Amino acid sequence: MTVPNPEFSSSGIDPAIPVLEAKAEPTLKYPESEAFYAEALRELNQLGLPYLLAGTYALSAYTGITRPTKDLDIFCKAGDYTRVLSHFKNLGYAVEIEDDRWLGKVFKGQYFFDVIFASSNGTMPIGDRWFRNARQIEVFGSPVRIVGPTELVWSKCFIQLRHRYDGADVAHTILKAHNEIDWHQLLAYMEVHWEVLLMHLLNFRWIYPTERDNVPRWVMDELLDRLAKQLDLPPPQMKVCRGRMFSRVDYEIDVKQWGFADVGGEGEWRND
Repeated sequence: MTVPNPEFSSSGIDPAIPVLEAKAEPTLKYPESEAFYAEALRELNQLGLPYLLAGTYALSAYTGITRPTKDLDIFCKAGDYTRVLSHFKNLGYAVEIEDDRWLGKVFKGQYFFDVIFASSNGTMPIGDRWFRNARQIEVFGSPVRIVGPTELVWSKCFIQLRHRYDGADVAHTILKAHNEIDWHQLLAYMEVHWEVLLMHLLNFRWIYPTERDNVPRWVMDELLDRLAKQLDLPPPQMKVCRGRMFSRVDYEIDVKQWGFADVGGEGEWRND
């Protein structure tokens, strides 16, 4: 049974969500796929479940960057994930559960969109706050919510694979949308992995030395104080490789041959 969210109308329009004048929009790698995506967004709006458009469409809206895209990234809550897939399956679309921890797909021939309810490393569950922080734009004639700039940064911080690195997207979002980022919330999202946030912010400062004040001073002070305190402590006893949160493939040898613990599980102990 589909349980619509009372705060989300079937038209997709929510007067409580700010309307954003998108700075740009992506180009479709396959222009003939537009009809499929337009139909998919209309169906999602009619379904009445909360969803967000993320990925390249959100990045273009905030930054003005235009680049080709081959699909849509649809974010929803875990509880709605199966409802979205089931809805499209009942309409005759092909659906695929690529990874039950975070990702499904809806197909029409060679065209598809992703249905995402968390990150592949489990750090980023899509929750109610995401929808409260959203913006609205129009895509293919339909009003849609896009992921907010705070969550857009969070969603890209851990994408650091050999063949894909979203650090430039993080830097560009900070450059163009820093005034709209909720820095307290971003720090809260990354509380456990604050070093990853610090890496991105140092990266931003190096890339844009004249724009360093886009990041509030208190954020840098807080993160650097954590680092200073950490430097005074002894190293952890269990060998851990958190690189697997960036890329399971690139850091596979660490876990399989070098004795490091994966994100979960046991590893070897340091032999001081």
